[in-house]
Amino acid sequence: MDIFIQQVINGLVLGSMYALVALGYTMVYGIIGLINFAHGEVLMVGALTSWTIATMMMEAMPGAPKWMILVLAMLIACVVAASLNFVIEKVAYRPLRNSPKLAPLITAIGMSILLQTLAMMIWKPNPKAYPSLMPSQPFFIGEAVISATDILILSITCISLAVLSYLVNRTKLGRAMRATAENPRVAALMGVKPDHVISATFIIGAVLAAIAGVMWALKYGTVQHAMGFLPGLKAFTAAVFGGIGNLAGAVVGGVLLGLIESIGAGYIGDLTGGVLGSHYADIFAFIVLIFVLTIRPQGLLGERVADRA
Repeated sequence: MDIFIQQVINGLVLGSMYALVALGYTMVYGIIGLINFAHGEVLMVGALTSWTIATMMMEAMPGAPKWMILVLAMLIACVVAASLNFVIEKVAYRPLRNSPKLAPLITAIGMSILLQTLAMMIWKPNPKAYPSLMPSQPFFIGEAVISATDILILSITCISLAVLSYLVNRTKLGRAMRATAENPRVAALMGVKPDHVISATFIIGAVLAAIAGVMWALKYGTVQHAMGFLPGLKAFTAAVFGGIGNLAGAVVGGVLLGLIESIGAGYIGDLTGGVLGSHYADIFAFIVLIFVLTIRPQGLLGERVADRA
């Protein structure tokens, strides 16, 4: 039972990070029908930016509180990631908005490769140790262990999801996003500016990806130029799993994906003495995804038009 509780905790933490990134995919797809495959690289840029800021601050101000360094690094990472995604949308995607679907898809893949290459040139290809900015003292739930970093990830994810839900369902921008998702031309006739709404959607998605990137770096303690590929792929899988274009589906898909991966890898690793768990952790989520989409191609929660924002 203690092993199960530990794997559930690990799965919830991992799934929370997937959910943050999946929301960016599903918001963009819900409004303009585009899969932004460069989204994982936005996570990577956010993580590397926070590493740069945190390292500089720790060298310049050795006695500064670590929580202050973390907050400032995260805020600057969010600003950089949001600016980057805004430029990507305006330069790479907007001119192709009325093109055949294949053109922006290829552009998104190209942008992903371009960002990885630029990051490798700026930050160099070698992995970098992320500063330890959280207390190392663990907390125990029975025999299961949860760290301060895990608690922070779960807390920030819950707060981010609550803020996003309020923004989409209770604010003027959220109404404009839902209207644009429903019909951009009619929304424009009603006074909504679709270009502004789409840019805002990319910015919000980038902020969530940057937060996930910082959390990922804190959790695993290392950053590098290729770190966004696998989380981005998993988050896209989570969005499809839950129902692409559906906010609740992105969250459910992300959490379930994290739980499936963690529990599957944990029990297989336990049965094989740790030999297979870590090596085959990635296959469990994709196996379940194939099974679910075979039975329900639209994902677990389908696609509800009212939530496509």
